[in-house]
Amino acid sequence: MSATHILDWAWLIPALPLTGAVVLLLFGKRIGEPVAGYFATAMIGLTFVWALVTFGALHSLAADERSHVSQGFTWIASGGLRVDLRFLVDPLSSTMILFVTGVGTLIHLYAVGYMHGDVRFSRFFGYLNLFAASMLVLVLGSSYLVTFLGWEGVGLCSYLLISFWFERNSAAVAGKKAFVTNRVGDFGFMIAMFLIFSKVGTLDYAGKNGVFGHLAAFGGKNSAAVTAVALLLLVGAMGKSAQLPLHIWLPDAMEGPTPVSALIHAATMVTAGVYLMCRSHFFLDLSSHAATTVGWVGAITALYAATVALVNNDIKRVLAYSTISQLGYMFLAVGVGAYSAAIFHMVTHAFFKALLFLGAGSVMHGLHDEQDMRFMGRLRRFMPITAGTFIVGWLAIAGIFPFAGFWSKDEILAKAWFHHDYGLWFIGAVAALLTAFYMTRQVYLVFMGNPRWRDHAEAAIPVVSGGADDHAEPGGAHADHSHDTPDGHGGHGVQPHESPWQMTLPLVLLAILSAFGGLLNLPFTRAGLDFLTKWLEPVMGEGASTPSFLAGLAFATASLLVAVFGIALALSMYRRGIPDPEGDPLPGKLGPLAGLFGHAWYIDEAVGAVVAGPGRKAFDWISAVFDQRIVDGAVNGVATMFRAAGGGLRRVQTGLVRNYALAILGGALLLLFYFGLRAL
Repeated sequence: MSATHILDWAWLIPALPLTGAVVLLLFGKRIGEPVAGYFATAMIGLTFVWALVTFGALHSLAADERSHVSQGFTWIASGGLRVDLRFLVDPLSSTMILFVTGVGTLIHLYAVGYMHGDVRFSRFFGYLNLFAASMLVLVLGSSYLVTFLGWEGVGLCSYLLISFWFERNSAAVAGKKAFVTNRVGDFGFMIAMFLIFSKVGTLDYAGKNGVFGHLAAFGGKNSAAVTAVALLLLVGAMGKSAQLPLHIWLPDAMEGPTPVSALIHAATMVTAGVYLMCRSHFFLDLSSHAATTVGWVGAITALYAATVALVNNDIKRVLAYSTISQLGYMFLAVGVGAYSAAIFHMVTHAFFKALLFLGAGSVMHGLHDEQDMRFMGRLRRFMPITAGTFIVGWLAIAGIFPFAGFWSKDEILAKAWFHHDYGLWFIGAVAALLTAFYMTRQVYLVFMGNPRWRDHAEAAIPVVSGGADDHAEPGGAHADHSHDTPDGHGGHGVQPHESPWQMTLPLVLLAILSAFGGLLNLPFTRAGLDFLTKWLEPVMGEGASTPSFLAGLAFATASLLVAVFGIALALSMYRRGIPDPEGDPLPGKLGPLAGLFGHAWYIDEAVGAVVAGPGRKAFDWISAVFDQRIVDGAVNGVATMFRAAGGGLRRVQTGLVRNYALAILGGALLLLFYFGLRAL
C-alpha cells in the first residue's frame, strides 16, 4: 500500500476511539469491569499504532509533499458555504496525534486501576474514548469548522468528566464552570470564522484555495482585518488553554477523577489553544500587534500561575496552576514566533505533566484519597516507584539538565532573548525560578522530610493565611476517588502503600519519556539534531536560525543556574519537612503576599462577585424587561391578535343556511360590480 493510500485512511484515527465510546456507552453495563477499561485502552492503543503507521507514511514523502487531505464527504452545503468533513495530515497534525494517542493510552491503562470499584466504571471509559476522539477530530480537521467540531466535542467531554462524580456539589459546579467559561472563548473563535469566511469564502486550511492561500484579502501587514482575526482566535485559544482571564475553570477541574486531570492537562484539551495559534500562525506573522499581545498574555499568565502554585497545599491544584503556567510559556513562544519551540514544549509537557498528575493520583490512592500535602511526608519509603518516577517529573519540569523540560523551556527563553523581547524573557525566567521552587516544595512535602500522616488529629486543620488552598466550594476537593472517607482526610492513621501495576507501569514509561524526550529537538542544528524543528518547518516556515554555539551554551547554563537556584532556595526551607501541618515557613516569609497568592490574586472571587452581584441583576433585568416584555410581549401580542381575529370569524359561522346563502349572494354581487367597473 502506497503512502498516499495509507494517508487516505486517516479517518480511522478518530473513528477507533469513537467506536469504543459508542460501544461502551450503549453496552458498558453488560461488558462490566475490568473488561470495559481494557477495551477502551485497546481502542486508543490501536489508534496510537495507526498514528505511527500514518507518521511513517508521511515521513516517507518529500518535505514539500507532506500535506495530505483525506477524502471525505460534504458535511454542510448552504449557499456559498461548503464544508467537507475531511482530515488534514501534515507534520503538525501528525505530531499532535502521536502524543495525544500515546499519552492517552497510558492514562487509559492507569485509569483501569484507579477507577476500580466505581459504580459507573464503564461509562467513565466511554467518556474517555469520546474525549480522545474529539481531540483527534480537532487536530486533524482540514478546516476551521471541522476543528471547531472537535473543539466543541472536547468542551462537552470536559463537562462530563469534570462533573463525573456529580453527587458532590463541588464537582457539579466545577463542570458547569468549565463549560460556561469555555463558551466565552468559543464566541471569539466563532466570530473569527465568520470574519474569515466573509473575506475569502472558505474555511479550509490547505491548498491554494484555502484560507492561507488568500491572505491578501485581509489587507497588508498589521491591517485591521488580519489583527482582528488573530485576536479573536486568541480569545478562543485563551478559553481552551486557560490563559488569563479565562483560566478560572482549570483549577476547579481537579474535582474530576485524577486520570481526567491528566488527560485534560497533559494530552488533550488545554493543548488545543496552542495548536490553534500555531495552525493560524500566518495571521500572527502578518500582525505584530496580535503577536505581541499573545506573547504578553502568555508571560503574565506564566508568572501569575507560578505565584499561586507557591503556597498551594493541594497536591493536584499545585499541578493545575503549574499547567496554566507552562501553557503561558507556550503562548510566550508563539508570541515571539518560536512556533516549533511551542510545540516542542507542548510535547515534553505532555510527558512530565501526565507523569506528575498520575503520580499524584498514585499518592492519593496510597493514602486513601488524601490531597493535602501537609498530611504527607516521607512516602518514598512506602511508595518507591511512585516517588522515583515523580522525582523524574520534578526534574523535568524544573528544567534540570538533561531532562526533557530543560531543552524545551530553554529553547523558549532563548528565542525570546534573541528575538529582543527582553521583558518577556525576564518574566519567563522568573516564572522558571518559581517553578523550580514550588515543585521542589511539593516533592519534599510529599516524599521527603517527616511523616506527618502517621500521628495527627482527625479534625480538619484550619486555613493558614496564604498557606492553604481556599476552595471556592465548601468541602474542597479531598475526595478524588470512589472510596473517599466522610471526613475528607482519608490518610489519617492509614499505612501508605504502592499502587497496582496498571498504575505504576504508565508512571515508569512516562518517566522514561520525561527523561529522554528532549532528544526530539536538541539545539544542535549543524549536527542535524533539531529533528522536530526540521519536521515542522514545512508547516511553520521557521528556518534554522539559532545563536552561535558559545552563545547557546552560555544561555543554557544561565537557565540551568536559575532552576538550580530555585531548587536550592526550596531545599533550605523544606529538606527536613515541616514540624506540623501548620508549620509551613513560606507564608511567614512572604508576608502580605501569602494571602494574595493563596487567594489566587482574588480573581476567581472577583468574577464570582460580579456574576452573583451586578451580573445576576443585569440578567434578571434582561429577563424581566427584554425577555418578558419585549420577546414574550411580541409573541403574546401576535397570539392575541390571531385569537381576536379567529373570534371575529367564529361569529360568522352561525350554522344557518340562510346566512350562508346571503353571504354567497353578497359575494356574487361584489364580483359583478367589480367586473362591471373593469368593463367601463
